[in-house]
Amino acid sequence: MPQNTGKSRNMLIAAMCIFGTIGIVRRFIPLSSSLIALVRGVVGAAFLLLILLLQRKKLDKVAIRKNLGLLIASGIAIGFNWILLFEAYNYTSVATATLCYYLAPILVILAAPIVLKESLTLRKAICTAVAFGGMILVSGVTEGGIQGAKGILFGLGAAVLYASVILMNKKFSAVDAYSKTILQLVFASLSLVPYVLLTEDWSQVVITGPSAILLLTAGVIHTGFAYCMYFGSMGELKAHTVALFSYIDPILAIFLSVVLLKEPMSIPSVIGAVMILGAAYVSEK
Repeated sequence: MPQNTGKSRNMLIAAMCIFGTIGIVRRFIPLSSSLIALVRGVVGAAFLLLILLLQRKKLDKVAIRKNLGLLIASGIAIGFNWILLFEAYNYTSVATATLCYYLAPILVILAAPIVLKESLTLRKAICTAVAFGGMILVSGVTEGGIQGAKGILFGLGAAVLYASVILMNKKFSAVDAYSKTILQLVFASLSLVPYVLLTEDWSQVVITGPSAILLLTAGVIHTGFAYCMYFGSMGELKAHTVALFSYIDPILAIFLSVVLLKEPMSIPSVIGAVMILGAAYVSEK
């Protein structure tokens, strides 16, 4: 294996491992999801801008102007996607929230014929049906009720927004990954400012030392640093490799939720998890 390819692969694996721990970090930050999302966006954007300055690179202003509408829309979607995902972690297990979130690729498949004019193949249709069946098992319906219904709805809402971001990203033209990500984080942060100001009960906001450290971790490590490695790995790796290693994220999140948070997973939930992740993976091949 060429040295650059091996380095890129290791960077991608590291990024996916970091993404897979965001649910654990969120569980230990006693602040609202909207405030955490805002801080994550601001700190992440600032970190990426700093990296860009250190590398003596500039934002692609021409491409930014050309794609400004999509950058704003996708940035807003990213911001509120974070809120819904963090709320999902509050109301159901990290494993269930993560699995709901990973229905996004399936939602993209369903929307692609309309939005991207792509055909819906038989394989993709089967993957969609399998993922839907997996969602039924994860929800707990087969065990006499829905477990963490509010969290599941938040997770599905996050998946819808994530799917919309994927679809919008497919419509970008000639904008580099770093410029695109920085602007998306900036617009995500700007869109969250009025929401946070209107909804936050500031009398209840108490940021302790541990909370501040975790907030910085979410912004610097889980957003800025992880995105740097994620996009930095793309040039040397094939799309199939990126898709394969992306499943480290949900698998690690589920493992940590069971081991560290002691969140139980029933046999039907395990089967449902395999169905969802398997269907999403096969659909991308």
